[in-house]
Amino acid sequence: MSKKRIVVCGGNGFLGSRICKSAVSRGWDVTSFSRTGAPNWSSVTSSPTPPSWSTSVAWEKADMLKPSTYKALLKDADAVVHSTGILMEADYKGVLTGKESIWAGLSRAFSATKGGSSQNPLEREEGGSLEPGERDGQLTYELMNRDSAITLAQEASFQNVPSFVYISAAAGAPMLPKRYITTKRDAESTIASSLPKLRSIFIRPGFLYDSSRAFTLPIAFAGAAGNMVNSMVGGRLTALAGAAVEKPLKADLVAEAVIEAIDDEGVKGVVGTQRIEDLANVAWRRGML
Repeated sequence: MSKKRIVVCGGNGFLGSRICKSAVSRGWDVTSFSRTGAPNWSSVTSSPTPPSWSTSVAWEKADMLKPSTYKALLKDADAVVHSTGILMEADYKGVLTGKESIWAGLSRAFSATKGGSSQNPLEREEGGSLEPGERDGQLTYELMNRDSAITLAQEASFQNVPSFVYISAAAGAPMLPKRYITTKRDAESTIASSLPKLRSIFIRPGFLYDSSRAFTLPIAFAGAAGNMVNSMVGGRLTALAGAAVEKPLKADLVAEAVIEAIDDEGVKGVVGTQRIEDLANVAWRRGML
């Protein structure tokens, strides 16, 4: 196992911080970048105190929509991880401020399309920024889940980074607009087809839980029950319920799988739930040696 250098976009988040932790445990050099730098620890762990491993991470401030702020961080990296995105768009803000009716807000939230970047991210110059395409500058699924990932992958390719990991999702969910998952699939297909020099890895977990976020536990329990029922009926509920019947995974397990996937040159393309668990088991056995 060779020592590697990785850069995690969104390393201050719930999953991203655990990816950083897993990489540190292997002795790798780890850089995280986000708009705020270091995590707000009470929001990602059970304690507001920074854990001891966090001193081994370079917590940098950069804007993922402005590659000029982060491209220097990618130099000499072995892998770059995109671990950020949005679950819900902010259409409710217009409703709460009275600028939009409830109907208008819901219609916009569940519209078939929205603007991503104001230009094709693959047609940017190196380091060129992404500008929101919506009239009010809204951060949409197209911009955050699709175009920011394509841009980060392209910037990694510019820097000759060999591996790129995109934290995607197993499926959509009934309560989410369809565009949540279609934009992630669009990002995957564009990165795979347009940036062939990269060893691209698309991690597709279901719901992530951890005891440090107590509210995730009952959701995970319900998801596990739904997954069991779905298995009993041969997976026929997947088309209807999506991620709601996908097996929930502990966030630490997914983080271990991400690092193992980076370390294993044979891993490429889509990594679903079973493969995530297999990779995490390999990582666990490695840690026992």
